[in-house]
Amino acid sequence: MSTYPLPIRVAAGLAAVTAEQTRQLPTQLLGLPLTVASQALQLSMRVQQQITELAIRGDEALSAWDRGEDQPEWATFDEDEPAPGPAAADEADVLTGYDEITLPQLRGRLRGFSAAEVEAMLDHERRNQQRPEFVRMLGNRLERLRAEN
Repeated sequence: MSTYPLPIRVAAGLAAVTAEQTRQLPTQLLGLPLTVASQALQLSMRVQQQITELAIRGDEALSAWDRGEDQPEWATFDEDEPAPGPAAADEADVLTGYDEITLPQLRGRLRGFSAAEVEAMLDHERRNQQRPEFVRMLGNRLERLRAEN
């Protein structure tokens, strides 16, 4: 057992730790800017996360009082539009709005057409715009329909 009183032993231990830390200071100084930057980024990310969580909670709390429009007038979705079909009156207009339709829109509606309708669209595409992606998709669908029959 030590014969020195507790306060003296604690002071000696503090002096020893201080001496060790002082010797390690030059190596710690090299990494200090990186450590500070890392801690600052961590803090900013934590703050952003907390703000986002508060905003979500606020949205949930306010949604009870919000009775806004269910769906704005200008918001239309593919499911809301009637599925275009071949036009019987005019052969050149195979599909209502067909020339303005996008490839994903056509892909989504293609399963609802018969082989005759797909063939009419394919003929229209080949005669008019000749878009390779459309020709390929319509041709593949027509082959599948014919193989099923």
